[in-house]
Amino acid sequence: MSWQDYVDKQLMASRCVTKAAIAGHDGNVWAKSEGFEISKDEVGKIVAGFENESLLTSGGVTIAGTRYIYLSGTERIIRAKLGKVGVHCMKTQQAVVISLYEEPIQPQQAASVVEKLGDYLITCGY
Repeated sequence: MSWQDYVDKQLMASRCVTKAAIAGHDGNVWAKSEGFEISKDEVGKIVAGFENESLLTSGGVTIAGTRYIYLSGTERIIRAKLGKVGVHCMKTQQAVVISLYEEPIQPQQAASVVEKLGDYLITCGY
């Protein structure tokens, strides 16, 4: 499967996320859903936030030019929200899966889809 297939057939097809991207730890976007304009700099800041949570607690999570309020996270997961739009990101060994979801999608629905793909990528060495 290509990276674009993972975005289209695993994330977007689930209807549990409204926008999604897969990028490398260097910030380069490998694949993204249509109209999702996330920048290399934004991905880089998300990746840095996995290592240094204070970057997110003070500055929030910016995706496609919109700043979301950081809610919680671990060394592998970042959660953020702004109004009716939520963010769920998962870091793998070489990549980061970034997703947005909007109500009525529930946070746990998006988390399940994103983390299932992330766990699969980890088993494949990514």
